[in-house]
Amino acid sequence: MNFSFFHPLRRRALLAAALACGAAGVASPALAADPFPSKPITLVLPFPAGGSFDPVFRALATAASQDLGQPVVLMHKPGAGGVTGTAALAAMNEADGYTLAVMHNSVIRAPLVQKVNFDPLRDFSYVIGLAGLVTGITVGADAPWRTLPELLDDAKKRPGAISWGNVGAISVNRIQAERLARSVGAKFNMVPFKGGGESFTALIGRHLDVYGDPGFGPQVQGGKVRLLATFTAQRLKRYGDVPTVKELGHDFVIDSPVGLVAPKNLEPKIAARLHAAFRKAAEDPVYLQQLESFDMQPQPMTGEAYAAYARAQFDREAKMLAEIGFKPE
Repeated sequence: MNFSFFHPLRRRALLAAALACGAAGVASPALAADPFPSKPITLVLPFPAGGSFDPVFRALATAASQDLGQPVVLMHKPGAGGVTGTAALAAMNEADGYTLAVMHNSVIRAPLVQKVNFDPLRDFSYVIGLAGLVTGITVGADAPWRTLPELLDDAKKRPGAISWGNVGAISVNRIQAERLARSVGAKFNMVPFKGGGESFTALIGRHLDVYGDPGFGPQVQGGKVRLLATFTAQRLKRYGDVPTVKELGHDFVIDSPVGLVAPKNLEPKIAARLHAAFRKAAEDPVYLQQLESFDMQPQPMTGEAYAAYARAQFDREAKMLAEIGFKPE
């Protein structure tokens, strides 16, 4: 634009306006940047498809997608008893909120039992705590043991002859089963599985004698397995006639919350947006129905509270492992 034909004051006003427009043009890309999220979010599920986590987190992802305005896509990445998939986020350099993973206690415990290349207390951004898993001791519907005392007595008489399965070799459920057996002088043949689906298939087919993990609800309700006891503080309302391990005289209770994490250094605004969306999704009726189906208890926590739980749990697990004389691999 040629300003030479205008009065000096008019020329200065036009020049200022032109410069202002130019500045606005430079700033417009930032102002027009898409708000988070502007593309699908991946939710890593560190267990195989077909287990109890699958329908639960699929329902949660569907509900969260509605609030976020973008799909939340489940990605199954099993391995190492549910550690591999979540641990992969620790190696990610970009914490942009587009990759999340399910966190559980085996990941928190991992450095205590084996050599790993991540720190569960420093290498993740804790986004939200969601639910507490309920661990039960189950046997096949036609198994000879009708009570936990009967099972433990048989395991004392036949050390190592009865197989006991868990998901992963380092789960808290496996550790507490070992502690329970030791407390009465019994010994089981501990068998690690990759996921709940194959575990229950083995149990129902009588290729496995005992299974001590969460996710038993549908199998018990369907009459395919028998629930002998639970590692809960009180009896479950749905199974009022099933005792807890504690009330049978063994002071073992399993507290096992699960939640979501992102790679470390997640921007606070993005963390807050994700937390709000998944906190709302955690009230979705379909999700809550799935929790109830698999006997999981709603246990929402802020990211800060979940991170604090992880720190405290790490210390508790270290003491528990020392008690049973466990030495890292």
